[in-house]
Order: sequence, then C-alpha cells, then structure tokens
Amino acid sequence: MRKIITSFIAAIVLAFLTVSSIPAQASVSEFPRGNEVNLKVMSYNIHHGVGVDNVLDLQRIADLITEKQADVVGIQEVDRHYGARSNFEDQAKVLAEMLGYHYVYGANLDLNPAVEGQDRRQYGTAILSKYPIIQSQNYLLSSFGKEQRGLLEATVNVKGNHVRVYNTHLGLDVPQRLAQVNEINDILSKKETPAILMGDLNAEPGVEEVELLRTGGNLVDVFQDADNANTFPVKNPSKRIDYIFVSEGVKFSGQQVLQSTYSDHLPIIVDLELERSAPYLNGN
Repeated sequence: MRKIITSFIAAIVLAFLTVSSIPAQASVSEFPRGNEVNLKVMSYNIHHGVGVDNVLDLQRIADLITEKQADVVGIQEVDRHYGARSNFEDQAKVLAEMLGYHYVYGANLDLNPAVEGQDRRQYGTAILSKYPIIQSQNYLLSSFGKEQRGLLEATVNVKGNHVRVYNTHLGLDVPQRLAQVNEINDILSKKETPAILMGDLNAEPGVEEVELLRTGGNLVDVFQDADNANTFPVKNPSKRIDYIFVSEGVKFSGQQVLQSTYSDHLPIIVDLELERSAPYLNGN
C-alpha cells in the first residue's frame, strides 16, 4: 500500500513539473529567431520641462511622445525634487505615469534637501519605455570637479528581445567629453546585445569625441546623412548636439528632428528594426 501511495505522489509531482514548464516553452517559441522587432526611439533634452515660453509643462511633453508613438525615450536635464523651477516634482515618475510607461532614473547630481527630512534634490537623466525594463544602472563619468555627468543604462525587454538602451548628457568642454566618451566605449564593449546610445553630447558632428564614439564603440550615427538635423537652439537651430547611435547592423529609417518649443532643444526620433533573437541571460 505504501509503494502505491509513493508512486501516486511521484506521478502527481511529475505531472505538475511538466505542466509548469509549458508557459516558459511557449514564451520562447512565441518569438522565434529571424523575425524583426520594430522600435521607435526618441531623444529629448527637456530642460526640466520648461519651454521657450518659460512655461513649466510636462503634459505637453508627454502628449508629444504619445503623438509620435515613441516606444523608448531618453530624456536629459530631468529634475527629481530639485527645486521650485520644477515644483519639486519627480519628473521622470510624473512623465511615466502620464504615458503609462516604465522608467528608470539616473541621478548625476544628488544634493541634500533644502529642508531636513524632505526628499534629496536630484538632477540627471531618465529612460521611459513602453516595454518592461528588466535591469538598469547609472554610471558616473569623469567630470573633473565640474557638473557631474553620467551614463544611464537600461535593458529593455522588447517582445522577448533584450535591448540595451543608454542615455547620456556629456560635459561642456573637450577634455571632459573625451574622458567620458572613452568610459562610455569601455562600458558598451563589455556586452554583445544590440545597443542604442542617445543623448545631448554638447558636441557637433566630426569632432574627436563624436568620432571616438563611432569608431571605438562600433556605433552608427543614425542622422549622419540626414539633412536639416540641427537641434539647438529651438529657434533657427544652428548646431547638431543631440544624437541617436545604434550598433552596427541595426536597420534604421525615418529620422526626424521634431519641431517643438517645449524645451530649449529639439527632440529627435528614429524607427529601428532589430532582428529578433532568443532571450538573453543577465542582460548580456
């Protein structure tokens, strides 16, 4: 009798394990290799939500993202409880809630609160994503005693594909930017999954630091052959200092500089086509 009971329990356990494995198998086969994944990516220095009209309004930025159907957005100059200029709001969280998106925030400035017991005053970058963010890290870059800069990394699960997304806002002088670009290239080189790097580089095409990103990071500037790609200032833009780069081999199209007065920079957007692959482990 004991043998019969033992055999019966073993059969139930085996059946449970078999059934439990079915969803995992289905989730992998649902997204087979060889198909493409389309992704619309935007980069936008939002100037802590203040437009050329000197009005603070995050809702119109969220509306623009919705209108352009951007799936992943890298935003720079983002406040978190920073001060009265942004109503002490957590701007990344507010925008994510307006959009119904996931988000991660990278604090490059992390200051004591104005009043003890209140939230810390932070300033940095954020990544907003329609798709789940499964891993993130903010790297502080060499800044030589000047305003601290960083590189925010997020691994985004796009329909089973793990895509690395990076967002940065580089320094204001060449020595800073050269050091920061070398550090970015080192970070990007440690993983092999497709990468997207975007942000405000404070440098124009052709200069050494931008070329180092292309050659050292094996990246393609998606606007390199685009006409009228200047992003700063908003009125009569004369400089291209905002960029989106992708790993070599990633297909892209539909590059646009969007006309908007909601910041002191113009946002940029591109359509990407990624080869679908099996899920990666640990974001590698």
